[in-house]
Amino acid sequence: MQLEQYLDQIIKWLQEIKQKNQVKGFIVGLSGGIDSAVTAFLLRKAVGDECLAVIMPCESDPKDAQDARLVAASCNIPVIEIDLTPTYQQWKSDFDLLQQQIHLDIPSLSYANTKVRLRMVTLYALATQHNYLVTGTDNWAEWYTGYFTKFGDGGVDLVPLIHLTKGEVWQAAKILGVPQTIIDRKPTAGILPGICDEDELRVTYPEIDHFLLGDSIAKPHEDRLLELHKMSEHKRNLALTPPNWKRD
Repeated sequence: MQLEQYLDQIIKWLQEIKQKNQVKGFIVGLSGGIDSAVTAFLLRKAVGDECLAVIMPCESDPKDAQDARLVAASCNIPVIEIDLTPTYQQWKSDFDLLQQQIHLDIPSLSYANTKVRLRMVTLYALATQHNYLVTGTDNWAEWYTGYFTKFGDGGVDLVPLIHLTKGEVWQAAKILGVPQTIIDRKPTAGILPGICDEDELRVTYPEIDHFLLGDSIAKPHEDRLLELHKMSEHKRNLALTPPNWKRD
């Protein structure tokens, strides 16, 4: 099956999900990156106006919101913008005070992940109001490596791009008509300033794609991907449970 045909299959699947779950549509967080852009275009094609894109800056680079607005305008998806910066800064101020009181050193990544989880809370609040499902934007590479925040951008109802490599997401963007500036943008999670995806993963997306598709890559990079997958297994599963109680 060609990629263009598979995208049509995803669109049909989204329509079926909507009908099966008896919801009015879908909601997605729009970051300005390629994955959320492709997701927004697919949702718009699948359900028309019965979807909502939400731009949620949180101490973010202003260009992120600018690119997100460009995506929304390009696919004509309904969009709203909620600045989570004041909410996050209030939470951080309170948490800093608590940290001082209990003499606990909180890693910077914990603060960064909180930004992502605030977005998840916002999306679900809006989804409840609209009777929408929350749509994730993770691709195959991100899902395999666990490159998402647990109960953050991983806290969603469906993941349309889950079987697409990063390279295929770029191809899909061209097919769907995503603006070239978004396609050319360097992938970044946008929560740690100046850090791109490949900096954190320590493997390039082309290498990850080759690995996922069964091709050989450098042994150290293969080992790194296997390590990331093992470390992030808990993110892809529901909460751990004890053995079943065999009642008398």
